[in-house]
Amino acid sequence: MSTTLKSIVECSGVGLHSGLTATVRLMPCDRRIGRYFVRTDLANAPEIPAQIKTIGQTMLSTELGEGETKVRTAEHLLAALAGLGVDHARIEIDGPELPLLDGSAKEWAQAIATADIQTLDPELLESIVVSEPVWIREGDTFVAALPSAELRFSYGIDFPYKPIGNQWHSWSPNTESFAEAIAPARTFGFADQIAQLQKAGLILGGSLDNALVCDHEKWLNPPLRFKNEPARHKLLDFIGDLSLLGTIPTAHYLAYKASHKLHTQLAKQLHQSLF
Repeated sequence: MSTTLKSIVECSGVGLHSGLTATVRLMPCDRRIGRYFVRTDLANAPEIPAQIKTIGQTMLSTELGEGETKVRTAEHLLAALAGLGVDHARIEIDGPELPLLDGSAKEWAQAIATADIQTLDPELLESIVVSEPVWIREGDTFVAALPSAELRFSYGIDFPYKPIGNQWHSWSPNTESFAEAIAPARTFGFADQIAQLQKAGLILGGSLDNALVCDHEKWLNPPLRFKNEPARHKLLDFIGDLSLLGTIPTAHYLAYKASHKLHTQLAKQLHQSLF
């Protein structure tokens, strides 16, 4: 079946990279065109479909755009919409970057729960299934979509920082809710990289209130919400990037030390072979 939101809900906050404040309105959509952004701050309110064809740069976040119209750091909201089963939504935003909020998808999930979900079309949609393995590898990092009887995501990370080290998390929507197991996992960063990234014009809106930060020995702003919160957050990002397919095909999605670049490359390859 096909779904959208029942009512309108708003969230405001600072963008991670731009440091600019923006307000997002999540709205019902009776047009069966998927999830799409509307830049209400620009003339004629141009639309940006949350689709493979609009993927732009993927440095430390996923940017979508058509022509000169762009919207950055879309992955957390898109993960929440996909993870909670919202197929169609109009997303109005009055700036170039989505609010980071607390660094997770928790507040997005809460907003979606407040708006509630309604059915547009009760007919069951034919599921799309990955029947042959798809792998993308870059050095010792990789992403894959493997044939599976159920939808599952597994993510591994490995960092030379003692508080993180090697972590894995595996999640299936059939056994755990997205809102409880994945949405609360916050983005994370490293104290010794902050100055360099800000000099490059990145993470200008980052703070200890919207990201987990560690040095080589400890977390600077504990406690964590999960023992493996960083791995869960990377899995959250993965879901958000795969949501650009519109419908995430049934498969076991596997990633190790991956990035938005690899996530979206996998999504593009699946789009070419399955859609």
